[in-house]
Amino acid sequence: MAHHEVLIVGGGSAGITVGAMLRNQSNPPGVTIIDPSEKHYYQPIWTLVGAGVFPKEVSERKEADYIPPGAEWIKDAVATFDPDNNSLTLASGATHTYDVLVVTSGIQINWGAIKGLKESIGKPGTGVCSNYSYDTVESTWENIRALKKGTALFTHPSTPIKCGGAPIKITYLASDHWRRNGLGNQVKKKFIKGGPGIFAVKKYADSLTKVADRYGIDRVWNTDLVALKVEEKKAIFRHLETGEETEEAYDMIHVTPPMSAPDFIKNSPLAADTGWVEVDMHTTQHVRYPNVFSLGDCSNLPTSKTGAAIRKQAPTTTANVMAYLAGSELPESYNGYTSCPLVTGYGSLILAEFDYNKEPMESFPFNQAEERYSMYALKAYALPKIYWHGMLRGREF
Repeated sequence: MAHHEVLIVGGGSAGITVGAMLRNQSNPPGVTIIDPSEKHYYQPIWTLVGAGVFPKEVSERKEADYIPPGAEWIKDAVATFDPDNNSLTLASGATHTYDVLVVTSGIQINWGAIKGLKESIGKPGTGVCSNYSYDTVESTWENIRALKKGTALFTHPSTPIKCGGAPIKITYLASDHWRRNGLGNQVKKKFIKGGPGIFAVKKYADSLTKVADRYGIDRVWNTDLVALKVEEKKAIFRHLETGEETEEAYDMIHVTPPMSAPDFIKNSPLAADTGWVEVDMHTTQHVRYPNVFSLGDCSNLPTSKTGAAIRKQAPTTTANVMAYLAGSELPESYNGYTSCPLVTGYGSLILAEFDYNKEPMESFPFNQAEERYSMYALKAYALPKIYWHGMLRGREF
């Protein structure tokens, strides 16, 4: 049975960033990262891959190249947690113990929750596509550019999802492509969301509504996709309040699948009733197990699940883990900051930044609710470099 000072479960954005920040300390603790993946993906760029701007390969790097210097990497998956005994068991059957556990295992995409989706997603001729997987993201662009007339549907489920703005972003980009190619009036565009409105922060919602109006996008609220009749190219939707089911014909459908906490977290003592790791919203410390911390998509921090949120959560977690190891009071508090670079077309973007109270927390000295090329360039060209060379190396900014 191996013992670890700090054991991090998950080698995605949050796990690698916290691991690097811990190892960058003047008195770094021993850090071990558990993750079975050979590859690491910069997923925010998939919106632009799905719109034909970049090839998908720009998003992929080797996981080994980003394991922080001095950290140990266990290439395995966690099967169960036993926080009462400061231990966990791997899929291989090995047991590991820890002084501090940091859970950063991301989100689970439930492709099988929509009947007909798993069998059809990304398959030529089905019209079914999604930006939410490296394996399917190119099918989005294939469908967008192939569609010359007909109906295009874009869905957003009622569950929490990673990058809550992504479903409307690809709706805008597809609409802009058709507009630029003289097809804006030939393609009927419909955005169907299992929620009450276009965005949670009014300042940005007002601007996004104007963009949707400009493109002629129909919007339907409080409605979930529940099944696909793939052969007939029909989608079944259910209204969240009435339970009424309706059928929509499509030529193309971009599906954002339902998501949840990973099953091995949902079924563990670490989970809240919702399935996410139950932590204090300011310290990221577990509410029942003080030597457990969690951040990023798998936690129940009540903010949008984005890489930008992790960028601000990670320094808080790092400082508080160091304090816990030293037997000190936890010094840092996370205010819920998150950001969503909302692409509104090729070369235009609204940069939404806000806190737990849905109050804007903008970084630039201008109105970020306005569409700008500079903010598009930030997303497309600057942020990927900042991610690979800054955030994953443990640099705070």
